[in-house]
Amino acid sequence: MHIILKFRSPPSWHSSRSFLRSQKSFVRHNNTDLHERLASSDVPKALPKRPREKSWLWYPTTLLALTGAGYYAYENHQPFRHAVLATLRCSQLARAAISGAIDYKRTFAHTYASEEDRLEAVSQCHVRSATKVLNALLANGGIYIKLGQHIASLIVLPREWTSTMAPLQDKCDATPYEDIAALFLSDMGRPISELFDDFDPVPIGVASLAQVHVGYHKASGKKVAVKVQHPHLVEFFNIDMNMVQSTLGWIKYWFPEFEFTWLGEEMRENLPREMDFVHEARNTAHAVADFENIKTSLYIPEVISANKRILIMEYIQGGRVDDLAYLSKHNIDRNKVALELTRIFNRMVFMNGWFHADPHPGNLLIRPASKSSKSPYNFEIALLDHGLYFDLERELRVNYSRLWLSLIARSSPIVDADRRKYAELVGNITSDLYPVFEAAITGKPLRWWIDIRRATGMLDMASQTEEEMELIRNTVAQGDILVSVLDVLRRLPRRVLMVMKLNDLARHLDHSLATTHSSVRIFLITSKYCMKAVWQDEKDRFREGGLGFGSFLGSAWYVKSSALTTHLIAPTYRAFATGYSNITIIELMMDWQASLVKSSAWLRGFYSRGLVGAHDAAAGLY
Repeated sequence: MHIILKFRSPPSWHSSRSFLRSQKSFVRHNNTDLHERLASSDVPKALPKRPREKSWLWYPTTLLALTGAGYYAYENHQPFRHAVLATLRCSQLARAAISGAIDYKRTFAHTYASEEDRLEAVSQCHVRSATKVLNALLANGGIYIKLGQHIASLIVLPREWTSTMAPLQDKCDATPYEDIAALFLSDMGRPISELFDDFDPVPIGVASLAQVHVGYHKASGKKVAVKVQHPHLVEFFNIDMNMVQSTLGWIKYWFPEFEFTWLGEEMRENLPREMDFVHEARNTAHAVADFENIKTSLYIPEVISANKRILIMEYIQGGRVDDLAYLSKHNIDRNKVALELTRIFNRMVFMNGWFHADPHPGNLLIRPASKSSKSPYNFEIALLDHGLYFDLERELRVNYSRLWLSLIARSSPIVDADRRKYAELVGNITSDLYPVFEAAITGKPLRWWIDIRRATGMLDMASQTEEEMELIRNTVAQGDILVSVLDVLRRLPRRVLMVMKLNDLARHLDHSLATTHSSVRIFLITSKYCMKAVWQDEKDRFREGGLGFGSFLGSAWYVKSSALTTHLIAPTYRAFATGYSNITIIELMMDWQASLVKSSAWLRGFYSRGLVGAHDAAAGLY
């Protein structure tokens, strides 16, 4: 039997389509019949499906839940709150700093049609960058305000930066009275009403770390100034400092020439001291002791009570030291005020070796001297805020004095060598950076990067023309010099930088007071104190040598040693006496010239407005 198998070929595409249509028709027909049968039967109908909730309701509900959870965590979980604030504050400061650094890079790399265009572009870049940083610091508050105040005090920075940051001395938000009352309860254990009568809830002054209220102290019966620290500072100090240092570190990493890490390190070291008011009370007592036997117009308010965050002290009624109207009202000679301020701070630096490190006009008040005052003038200068002082070791203090004396001396190869020698000993300043350092320390552009050679010493600087001074100020805006300025800041010991800050305060107040003497008059006072410091050091070195032998050989040798010491130091004393006398003569001549200028102003005022006009003109009011 033969079986024959027939193989059919695969169905074509058309036959496949026909088959699928027939299958769909069959299914559709059967489904229709099935629905009809179910509808006619007694089987109960299925319940209709609930419509699905619209998805847009889910998103706002989730967002609301997350917001509520975040708010609860922020208010009740301190680490979460710190993380949020740290992120916000760091991002604000970093954005401003990095944006400014990029702006500088672009500005310095651009090609300009003329030198005037380049200087104007750099100046505008300074203003833009400083404004960005200022806004970030104001938004963050707290120790960020302190950071801005430090920047404002860096006298070697371009003036666009220092002038932009200057308002931070006054732009600080006050802590609400309710928080101040709570701080008294937590720190003093008693409410404000039990400690004071008529405690003014509105502060008379607000600074970055604290604010000051006025009240009557029940225990002492005195009108007092109450310095109260902002309560939130302690909570956020560590996190804020970490953020400041991290931001400055990143800036250094990406832009090595813009290095400010030293500023964060300085704040980390010094702010805890400023935030401890018991430490401030000890500093106050130390300053009082240093001037106890000195005939001076300096007055330091009495500390009545000191707590870590609350300081109660004597209230001082007076005016700002640079308020010309106040000085005129009380017949106070503005020239004498400027000179006395210079003497006070120079004594601190060169004689005491321990000085106030946060000087600014807001920390100085002036008032008429009372009958019991030891002031040699008809006024007293009250020095406030003793939270931060620096000591100046003997070697650094003497080398700094010798540097100043070399700057006073007329230029010569030997003098120039001494200037650079002591600049390196005092500030680690190499020869290439010396011109920047010299201009910063004196405030006078001696032989700067441009060819101004007329001034050979600080006493010749009065002959500098305004055109030359303006040209030198513009030179600071150059990119390479700005980098050199930042390098100087990095190298300088912090104490030297603070001494320079004191010098700058003296120059600033001398200008603000519209004094009639020469601009170098205050330098003469500094020079005399430098001479005293060097002379005292010479005496001490001879005396220490003599006493060393005397301790072994008895009192007889000590008498002979003292005579020998006097003989050995006689040439040094003659040099000291001669130099001191010469400067005193120059001072008398300058003061005589200043009195002539004031007399001339008096006559002009009298001619135009009578006695009232004469008084106002002599007081510098117009």
